[in-house]
Amino acid sequence: MFCTECGEKLTLMFASGEGLVPYCKACGQFRFAQFPTAVSMVVTNRQKDKILLAKHIGHEGYILFAGYIKKGETAEKAVTREFKEETKLNTVKFKYMGSRYHEPKNVLMLGYLIMAEDGEPVIDEKEIENVKWFTFNEALEAIKKDSTAEAFLKNALAEIKNFK
Repeated sequence: MFCTECGEKLTLMFASGEGLVPYCKACGQFRFAQFPTAVSMVVTNRQKDKILLAKHIGHEGYILFAGYIKKGETAEKAVTREFKEETKLNTVKFKYMGSRYHEPKNVLMLGYLIMAEDGEPVIDEKEIENVKWFTFNEALEAIKKDSTAEAFLKNALAEIKNFK
């Protein structure tokens, strides 16, 4: 590991209340691990009886909509931007549902439940192969088991009827 400020090799040093933390001797500063943050979206229709999932090019099965938060952007802005970029649909409303560290991509995922405006999605064919509306049970069957997406989906389905 190297310092993000000066490039010096980091050493582990004890930080009170934190344990062993990477430390830059040149800067005299602790350098806590940094990793990207992304939003993950469980998308429902206005009737709250369907879930929209995406099948990305080169990937097996259907997943939730997701995207990285850009520098200087809020998570809330990323939710509406990412969904619009991928479907050309607007977000009517959204609700934060919780977070989860996604180890395979070393990213902190912020889970949202969003309601999409009525209309047919128009997909970005460079990124997405297909999108499809599923019933709740179909969505649970289609999503990858024991995944971050499945955890977010189960959480959202438990709350969707109260989504106002």
